[in-house]
Amino acid sequence: MSRTRRATPSTGSAITSSPWVVVAIGVIVMVVLLVVALGSVRGRRTFPASPTDPAMSLPELPTATATSPSVTGGPPSTAGRPVVPGLSPRSTVLPARPTPAVSTGGPRGEVRPAPPAPPPAPPAPPSAVTGRYAVVSSFDGGFIGEVRLVNTGGTAHGWTVRLTFPQGRLVTAWVEGAEQGTFGFDGGVVTYRSGVDLAAGASVPVRFHLERTGTTRPESCTVDGVTCAGL
Repeated sequence: MSRTRRATPSTGSAITSSPWVVVAIGVIVMVVLLVVALGSVRGRRTFPASPTDPAMSLPELPTATATSPSVTGGPPSTAGRPVVPGLSPRSTVLPARPTPAVSTGGPRGEVRPAPPAPPPAPPAPPSAVTGRYAVVSSFDGGFIGEVRLVNTGGTAHGWTVRLTFPQGRLVTAWVEGAEQGTFGFDGGVVTYRSGVDLAAGASVPVRFHLERTGTTRPESCTVDGVTCAGL
C-alpha cells in the first residue's frame, strides 16, 4: 500500500483562508492612527484661558494727573483727580461781576449822594378860639359847668371843646344864646363841636349838665387841643 504524502499549508495561504484575521489587523491599525492624531491635535492647542466672568470684565477708564499751572492767578490745581471722559478738567467757578455804579447824570458818570430828607412840616399855629372853664351852679348829685369861648383872631373859626370826667353821666349840653352844635359822652370824655363858626372877636359860653361825677373839676379841658384857663 502506497503512502500518500500530505502537503503542509503555508502562512500566506492560512491568512488568505481566514478573513477575520485581516479585519482584526485593520481595526488595530486604525485605532493606533486615531490615537496618534488626537495626541498631535492636543499638543497644538493655544487658546487663552477665559476669565472667570466675561460679562463683568470691563476695561478700566484711563486716569490722568493734571499739574498746577505755573502762572500766578491761574485756575486751581486738579492734581490727583481722575479725569472723567466727556467732562472738562477746567474750573467751573465763575468770576464775580462788579457792581455797576449808579450815575445821576453828573460829569463823567459821577455818583452823587441822595438828597437829604425834607424837614418836617412846622406845627400848626394854635387856634384863635380860646376857652376858660368855670362852674355855673352845683346841687346834690350834680352841677352845671361852662367853657366860655373867645375868638381872638381876625376871621371866623369853628371849634371843638373836650372835658374829661372819669365818672359820672352827661345829662345834656348846649350853647347859650347861639346856634347849637353836636355833643356826645364816650369813655368819660364830653365832646361838643360847633354848629357855626365863631365870629372874630365874639364870645359864647358852652354849658354842660353832669351828674355823679364826684367832683366839679375835670381832669382835662381843651379847646381845639389847647388847655382851658381857669383850672
